Amino acid sequence: MMAADFKRRFFIALIVSIPILILSPTIQDWFGFSIAQFPGDKFVLFGLASIIALYTAWPFYTNGWDELKEKQLGMMVLVSLAVLSGYLYSAATTFFIDAPDFYWEISTLAMVLLLGHWLEMRAVVGTSGALKELVKLIPPKANKIKDDKTTEVVETAMLAVNDLVLVKPGEKVPIDGVVVEGQSSANESLITGESKPVTKKVGNEVIGGSLNMDGSLTIKVTKTGDDTALAQIVELVKGAQNSQPKTQKLADRAAHYLTLIAIIVGVGTFFVWNFWLGASFVFALTLAITVVVITCPHALGLAIPTVTTITTTLAARNGILVKDMDGLENAKDIDWILFDKTGTLTNGEFGVIEVVGFNADEHDVIKMAASLESKSEHVIAKSIVAKAKSERQNLLPVNNFKAIAGHGVIGTVDSKEVIVGTVKLMQDNGIELQSEYVKRISSLEQRGNTVVYVAQDKKLIGVVALADAIKPESKQAIAELKLLGKQVAMITGDQDVVAKSVAEALGIDKYFSRVLPEDKVNKVKELQKGGFKVMMVGDGVNDAPALTQSEVGVAIGAGTDVAVASSEIVLVKNNPLDIVKLVILSKATMRKMKQNLGWALGYNIVAIPLAAGVLGSWGIFLRPEWGAIAMTLSSVIVVINALMLRRITFSHKSN
Repeated sequence: MMAADFKRRFFIALIVSIPILILSPTIQDWFGFSIAQFPGDKFVLFGLASIIALYTAWPFYTNGWDELKEKQLGMMVLVSLAVLSGYLYSAATTFFIDAPDFYWEISTLAMVLLLGHWLEMRAVVGTSGALKELVKLIPPKANKIKDDKTTEVVETAMLAVNDLVLVKPGEKVPIDGVVVEGQSSANESLITGESKPVTKKVGNEVIGGSLNMDGSLTIKVTKTGDDTALAQIVELVKGAQNSQPKTQKLADRAAHYLTLIAIIVGVGTFFVWNFWLGASFVFALTLAITVVVITCPHALGLAIPTVTTITTTLAARNGILVKDMDGLENAKDIDWILFDKTGTLTNGEFGVIEVVGFNADEHDVIKMAASLESKSEHVIAKSIVAKAKSERQNLLPVNNFKAIAGHGVIGTVDSKEVIVGTVKLMQDNGIELQSEYVKRISSLEQRGNTVVYVAQDKKLIGVVALADAIKPESKQAIAELKLLGKQVAMITGDQDVVAKSVAEALGIDKYFSRVLPEDKVNKVKELQKGGFKVMMVGDGVNDAPALTQSEVGVAIGAGTDVAVASSEIVLVKNNPLDIVKLVILSKATMRKMKQNLGWALGYNIVAIPLAAGVLGSWGIFLRPEWGAIAMTLSSVIVVINALMLRRITFSHKSN
């Protein structure tokens, strides 16, 4: 609406300004014609200029009044002062005094300012509109499956959690849910920025608005309304766009001081030229108005918000959700990037590769371990349970279940006390490790496997060896981060041999092993004590304290759970290469912010003395209309420079 209003007012000002220019004595003198002169022409000029000053420029006055009510001196106060002072003085020349008027100057000023505001609003609306277009991708209708297994077409907004929905090939998924029947592939580029189809089968999440490609799916609704992934993304990005990075706060202070400077220098210019240098009242007033116009901190006010708006939208399109602009601003200055290993650099999907029984059958070992681990949500627990299910083992009932964070689980299985976990958990519970067992276990560990101990009734009955494959993107991500000047470290709860194996494979020089979840924050502090700034990359759940402690907390692999707490940045995909994108985007964003601030401030440093007439002895003066044009061009340059962010290429070689 605001863009449309400024557009309408601009075109009215443009149409009205044409006869004002033709009737202006100054313009007639410039071009040497007087055909437009007629009796009473100055009253016609007054009437036309009144349309400009009292209608088209009205938004400047209302916004300026709002600033004054909030005891702020902002750019709208200056614009209002420039237009109104010129208009009132010109009205006085029409009815009371014999002096040149400023009608065409204030008309040109208002017209150019309206054009600048319209272009700026278009840029902002166009950028923010991209997010709204995402929401429009949600189909308005859905095929709801009724109790009798038939389907009916209903409004998507009427769907409730646990409703079943049929999604046919080629249709868009109407709402967030989980697949309960069928298999297909989906294009989720709207939320992940990745156009590669993603396989969807029973148990997989689907995102509302994604495209179902080649198979029918029955999904159970898990989220509706404002809880859906797309709705949360829009809210997150809106929040980021409304958040003020440190650079914005600096720009706000500079804009305030520029407003004071404009008023002081404008008044000072009038008095110096009129009373000290003996210039005419009209000449001195002309320079004063020019100072007010040229010093308007409009470009400064746009320098950061335009970059913020474009950056957050661009990031969202690439699966990078910025919750707090300070996080994005700080990312470029990070010294150390600390990756959680499991699920971040590795797949996080442990697979059981070997089961060893000590005086027990291997099937019994996995059965007892899986029965107890079925009560746990840990990734290792799920892998052990999956192994038992693949062997069609019937899991036994569990009582007295207790999870020991970072160590394992204890409970009663089929009336037997079972302990599954680390060697420390075994030692803490008085379970003896015989020498022949230790040798076999060591051989498993030396191959980089994670070894889980299984004890029954205070005796070790076996171990389960698991391995976690490194993601194919991890090595490239580490290499590119190093080329970007970042130091990389890895943190894990795994044993040293496993951590060392992964670190060496990825080219990571520093790693922390055997770190409990609650101790990860201490490792962040350890790096910070050395004077380093740290980015922590984790899953946003177990890593919450470390994410909060670090200068930049990044929750990776959020999927549809985009509102992850404790982090400034959320990565939708579980791809470490997105950290490279984040650093590149941070560098590019801050570069644009600094360029815009430098341009806006540098422009004012040059323009203010010029407008005040410091070169007047050489006959060089800046007229108000040219001041208005220069000021608006400054604003347009700031917007165009910010829009250049859209051309960013997320590769260190291109940046």
